[in-house]
Amino acid sequence: MAQLIHGSDYNPEQWLDRPDIIDGDIRLMKKAGMNSMSIGIFSWSVLEPEEGKYDFSFLDMIMEKFYQNDIKAILATPSGARPRWLAEKYPEVLRTDSLGRKQVFGGRHNHCHSSPIFREKITAINTLLAKRYKDHPSLFMWHISNELSGGCFCPRCRKAFIDYLKKQYNNDLDKLNHDWWTTFWSHTYTNWEQIEPPSPLGDTNLHGLNLAWNRFITHLCADYIKTEVAPLKEITPNIPTTINMMDMFTGLDYEVLKDEVDIISWDNYPHWHSENDYDAAIKADFAHDWFRSLKHKPFFMMESTPSLVNWQGYNRPKRPGMHILSSLAAVAHGSDSVQYFQWRKSRGSSEKFHGAVIDHCGRDDTRVFKEVSELGKILQSISDVAGTQIKSEVAIIYDTQNRWALDDAQALCNKDKQYFAQVLDHYRALRKLGVNIDVIGSCQDFSSYKLICAPMLYMISEQNANRLKDFVKNGGVLVSGYFSAVVNENDLCYLGGCPGGGLGEVFGVWAEEIDTLLPGNTVSVADEQNTYTAADFCEVIHPTTAKTLLKYTQEFYQGTPAACVNSYHNGKAYYIAYRDSGKFYDVLYDNITTELGICREKSVLPYGLLIQKRGGLTFVGNYSENYIDFIIPDGSYDIVSGSQGRLSLQPYGVLAITKKE
Repeated sequence: MAQLIHGSDYNPEQWLDRPDIIDGDIRLMKKAGMNSMSIGIFSWSVLEPEEGKYDFSFLDMIMEKFYQNDIKAILATPSGARPRWLAEKYPEVLRTDSLGRKQVFGGRHNHCHSSPIFREKITAINTLLAKRYKDHPSLFMWHISNELSGGCFCPRCRKAFIDYLKKQYNNDLDKLNHDWWTTFWSHTYTNWEQIEPPSPLGDTNLHGLNLAWNRFITHLCADYIKTEVAPLKEITPNIPTTINMMDMFTGLDYEVLKDEVDIISWDNYPHWHSENDYDAAIKADFAHDWFRSLKHKPFFMMESTPSLVNWQGYNRPKRPGMHILSSLAAVAHGSDSVQYFQWRKSRGSSEKFHGAVIDHCGRDDTRVFKEVSELGKILQSISDVAGTQIKSEVAIIYDTQNRWALDDAQALCNKDKQYFAQVLDHYRALRKLGVNIDVIGSCQDFSSYKLICAPMLYMISEQNANRLKDFVKNGGVLVSGYFSAVVNENDLCYLGGCPGGGLGEVFGVWAEEIDTLLPGNTVSVADEQNTYTAADFCEVIHPTTAKTLLKYTQEFYQGTPAACVNSYHNGKAYYIAYRDSGKFYDVLYDNITTELGICREKSVLPYGLLIQKRGGLTFVGNYSENYIDFIIPDGSYDIVSGSQGRLSLQPYGVLAITKKE
């Protein structure tokens, strides 16, 4: 039977001297409608207090209590925070920073992913965990480490980097020199041992080196995950694995890491109520769609807060209704779980004021506990949505490696080239139409979509450019724009003009130069009826075969095209040469989705309202502080409230609409 997971991170090892609290926790979990708990995430020092001396008694006790109360266990491998004895006896497990300084014990995640000792020790404890609990009926999933991140600059990692490069370049140092353009500033390598990782003490201006290092860090992390997963898959082959990824994290390329685990999960912490809630919702929905699209399967929202966090600039509790609204939004976009950090607040240390289901007061009559319990009942009522896929006719390309290259480029506005913001501009315009959207990388399959939006795709390989050409040639519609297809996969500029890689033929334009506007400055663009506003970047382009849609009306490029459309074989390609305030995007996507017959709402949604469809349910959320009128279609009703017909949806209200049986 399908079931949505409702649970939390649980740290009973912090309360072993209070069995009354642990027993009370189990009772309250049931009362709140919890059916799963993530445990053991930071338990290494309890599970192995001394090298080779293991004590699983607390896990035995908790797993048994879970079984007796029908609670699933998402059991973590404990590598997220190694014990002191490991760092003290084997300092090689600690990372070295980019300045060559060996870190000392502290924090978490400062271990070296290439360390044989670290891998040996985590393999040993993972093997014991798998053997001990392989037949336990509560074991539901393996949670690999926690929020993996970071790189190490020790001699061993440097050697691994060189070995990685030798394999990538088939031992051809001349090719590496060409791809990295090392003749710049006379940086040519004459032997492999000269290669150092990028460092403030050395090279930071070879963009090919920087890009290769970022790719290597992801490669090393993927290899490390293989080490963790190996004994688990050998002993418990039917138990799925996951790593909890982080919101739009750029330190690793999740497109690569996705293949190392069975289920994608991520930790969702929007800045509710300290920025515009509608904008925060757009960002959260985008992330949901990104993580879902990694495997094109349901994912898990492994962490969220039922109330507030403790690490943002302004840590504000969720307003009444926001917790249920934002949690159901995750389900709407493909999550099969709503999980929290944390179940019970820690009594001490850095997360003692981070939100939790159970506060320090220990009561179950708090606002937070009541809302969590209410959500638990709603999740049970919509459990049939679990496991269902989301069909999208539209994709937006968001590429982490493109973001690495863009951030590294010394061009435009070096403070912020607004790549993510520009992608969100296009996403927002489509979400206003109630369109389901996949967020994909440039290496994913394009064939199932009618419309692909690829904003600011600065770095693209010729191979992927050809795949986009084929997409348009076969009848698809492609939307892109300024500073796109500028460099290849090695961060070398395309010769012969931009867009490069053959995409100039698809868009029917070539770009001459780009103007970076100062903050607050704008330029007007217009067609025969309407005027729009450009900000941040204005590219000067020349049509070859494209038809002009908009022209600049100001600056030295006044009268030149600002947006064009080109017919290419059976499809069309739109090139928008400036960053729009949003109004032209709204008009453009309204027209394109109508022309292509893409599933959408009949009219543009009112501000604050977002709609997403999944598994026979239509989720409607109000992210404004105003009431919004909404009509539930005839023959349908809201599962959450039982409402039918016309209603006034309250601020932070949510509907889950289904057809009457």
